[in-house]
Amino acid sequence: MPFNLVSKYQPAGDQPKAIADLTNGIDRGLARQTLLGVTGSGKTFTMANVIQNLQRPTLVIAHNKTLAAQLCSEFREFFPENAVSYFVSYYDYYQPEAYMPRTDTYIEKDAQINEEIDRLRHAATQSLLSRRDVIVVASVSCIYGLGSPEAYKREVLHLKLGDRIDRADFLRQLVSMQYERTTADLTRGHFRANGDVIEVMPPSDETVYRIVIEGNAIREIFSLNKITRKIITQNEDAWFFPAKHFMSDSAERERAIRDIEAELADRLKEFDREGKLLEAERLMRRTRYDVEMIRNVGYCSGIENYSRHFDGRRVGEPAHTLMSYFPKDFLTIIDESHVTLPQIGGMFAGDQARKQTLVDFGFRLPSAKDNRPLTYQEFDKLIGQTVYVSATPGVVEKETSEKIVEQIIRPTGLVDPETLVLPVTATSVSGHQTAPSASGHPSEGGDLVASDYPGQVQDITDRIKGRVSVGERALVTTLTKKMAEDLTSYLKEGGMKVAYLHSDVETLDRITILTELRKGTYDVVVGVNLLREGLDLPEVSLIGVLDADKEGFLRSETSLIQTIGRAARNINGLVVLYADKMTGSLDRALKETKRRRDIQIAHNVANNITPQTIIKTIKDIRGELDRNFDRDTSRILNIEISASPKEIEEAIREKAIEMDKASANLLFETAAILRDEITLLQKELAGKKLGKGKKSKRS
Repeated sequence: MPFNLVSKYQPAGDQPKAIADLTNGIDRGLARQTLLGVTGSGKTFTMANVIQNLQRPTLVIAHNKTLAAQLCSEFREFFPENAVSYFVSYYDYYQPEAYMPRTDTYIEKDAQINEEIDRLRHAATQSLLSRRDVIVVASVSCIYGLGSPEAYKREVLHLKLGDRIDRADFLRQLVSMQYERTTADLTRGHFRANGDVIEVMPPSDETVYRIVIEGNAIREIFSLNKITRKIITQNEDAWFFPAKHFMSDSAERERAIRDIEAELADRLKEFDREGKLLEAERLMRRTRYDVEMIRNVGYCSGIENYSRHFDGRRVGEPAHTLMSYFPKDFLTIIDESHVTLPQIGGMFAGDQARKQTLVDFGFRLPSAKDNRPLTYQEFDKLIGQTVYVSATPGVVEKETSEKIVEQIIRPTGLVDPETLVLPVTATSVSGHQTAPSASGHPSEGGDLVASDYPGQVQDITDRIKGRVSVGERALVTTLTKKMAEDLTSYLKEGGMKVAYLHSDVETLDRITILTELRKGTYDVVVGVNLLREGLDLPEVSLIGVLDADKEGFLRSETSLIQTIGRAARNINGLVVLYADKMTGSLDRALKETKRRRDIQIAHNVANNITPQTIIKTIKDIRGELDRNFDRDTSRILNIEISASPKEIEEAIREKAIEMDKASANLLFETAAILRDEITLLQKELAGKKLGKGKKSKRS
């Protein structure tokens, strides 16, 4: 099926030219291009149009799960008929295996896997192996080992009505595909056999498949609702993909085992020569246990550490990754490339340092080091033709791009905000004061002013009060958490509705704070670095950047431009930068902002465009959760003794449906809370069935 872009909007502003230029560049074979798109210019819509033009499978990489989820949702809206998949790390919690020699402390790998994200990862790889109209939105986890796509494809099972099949062989094949047998409720990657009726729940699906065998032939194939068990459809066939990405057949396993045992023998000899008896004993016990597990059940905990042997790779050769599942002509889009590329480049060194210690002290074979993320150079060779997307491209983008396409004119006609530079420190002025120009640079002349300048804190306080009086909001960025908290207290004492936002604030609480800012519950939010990329707050018309002259990561040219862009969605946007001296980063950021603003204003004048503040519906990913819980909290969460097991089961089914809806919309925090509530209800149900009659308690 071809890509089919669905949108009520047509490209506008700089979008038509950007779409044409990028498409033309890719058609001409350009390996690297950059879309320099200002905040609010519709970069995702531009890239959707490029995908539509090219009709190629596309990998979109973002620097964190939240941004990836946002992009995935947007692409799903643009391409509702095509496969848009989400591929990020499936760990809710992850503690890597490590050893600290100084304190002789071994830390075992500990992880909590998010089953819904694991399902989506399988859905992504299955789509790539079965169709071309695929967009996969991934985090940087896409550079980690995933297992051989060839081995994965070999294990795919396709059943059709009328096929001759032996029940025992079918069950053995499911086991070899890493499915687990159960007699309890089916979950993803499990199967259940009752006579000649076999039910299977694939790892990528929300559906249970019922296979009915009669006389060594498949008589019926049904799709069932996993919760209600009702028949959805009667099918002509069914596809079953492996339950895990790391797959191997029996011949490969035996070869891999021989290679592992040979490496173990060599390593034990090395330890023996070095007199490391403890390390040798430790390595021998662990490796032999893992080998026995692989030989008997086909899998072991930490099997990825032996991936080099299963893949038949040479020492140091990179592992298969998500990119291995794409066809050769795929397109790569790297969003917020100024953040994403450095993140990709920094993964390898830290991983190798940790693994080397494990190898040196006998916790892992040397081949474990080849279970690793790609180096930047390996990643760069594997990706296809690439478009970097950023409002502030970094050095790599500028040096490697064969074409830089600018998208400065917004479809809305909004222009970059005015900028103003004022001193940090308080001054007493009785004569001339140099007034800043519209660009933010001190002008040569200036107005005559006879007043005292109160300093950055009081000045931004007065400006916030002015904006609040007309129903607008403000953001203030500080350099430290302590300063953010102190300024928040100061503003509260002045009667303002204010909250702070930094890395110590829980993720869901951050979302709530920003939503409350838009609603007007707060007038101002004070934060550190979290106020740069990805915020869409059209109600914000004022941004104050305290200590803007302190060179460093938080006040770099890139950071300043990103921060200034937060006020670009409001027609009254103003950014006040407090600086006692003009740094190089500040000067370049102001000049670039002025350049863009001049282009935008000239375009509006030439085309008689009157920009308007963006009006956007206020949404909160917790909203639906709160509405659902408010509706039935007393009925479900505080179940009385009189509640029957049947009523509890119905409550569990309702919550399971809500959890699935949340997961389908990539609202994983909401889904996780619902999952925890279901667990409580299941405990309550178990107690009821045992006749204990205990009340359910919220944790």
